[in-house]
Amino acid sequence: MSKFSSFAGARSLRRVAAAGLVTVSLATAPAAQAQPVPSIESLSSDVQSQIDGFVGQTRENAWTSRNDILSSLKAANPQAADALQPVIDGAIELVFPGLIAQKNAEIRAAREAEERAHAAEIAREKAAAEEAARKAEAERQAQRFDTGPCPADARVCVDRGGRRTWLQDGNGHVTYVATGMSSGKPGEETPAGTFYINRKIKDEVSHEFGNAPMPYAMYFTNNGHAFHEGSPAYESAGCVRLPHQDAVRFWNDVPMGSKVFIY
Repeated sequence: MSKFSSFAGARSLRRVAAAGLVTVSLATAPAAQAQPVPSIESLSSDVQSQIDGFVGQTRENAWTSRNDILSSLKAANPQAADALQPVIDGAIELVFPGLIAQKNAEIRAAREAEERAHAAEIAREKAAAEEAARKAEAERQAQRFDTGPCPADARVCVDRGGRRTWLQDGNGHVTYVATGMSSGKPGEETPAGTFYINRKIKDEVSHEFGNAPMPYAMYFTNNGHAFHEGSPAYESAGCVRLPHQDAVRFWNDVPMGSKVFIY
């Protein structure tokens, strides 16, 4: 910027500021205050000198200066701040056209982003609370579950007559109940008693039954009896059949050597 244009810009600012400040002074009388505060007239002269300083600043610095001026005015005389803000903003707009609209848009965008983040945090907290409540209810229901004669240290329990099977934590607490199951049909009943998981084969097939698939097989005898995925709508030849999601859960949660109790 040349010296001439800087000087011309400063003179224009002073004319805008002076016109605005005179209007404010004539239109606004100092309000009676319980304690003395600077009058609009006395603040106006200070503001005019600060407005001159907008010339030569960057857009960001000018915006910072504008906000500093308004903060000082509000601290000294809120009425003066309200009355003089249009004059200050007019001077800013003269030197930096569109700056106020730009900054107001940025403020709105930041506020909206903050509101979205706050809403997302509330949603996360609500989801966490609902999940905690769900788990608490599941735990409460599990403790009410009738485990029959299954010992506390068994990791897998099977109630053939009740068509139920579930997992325990080794201390008698039920951790998972299968949604369905079937055991051996008459003449090929699933054996009752205490057993231990001795083999796990994820992609097992039954050679005895024409290579029929037995996914997620967990053998508990040496005679081919296993937990595995299969339709619980049909009785088996002695295995414990489980729906897919239950077979996967049993496979993931039951390690080798786990105690199995079937009654």
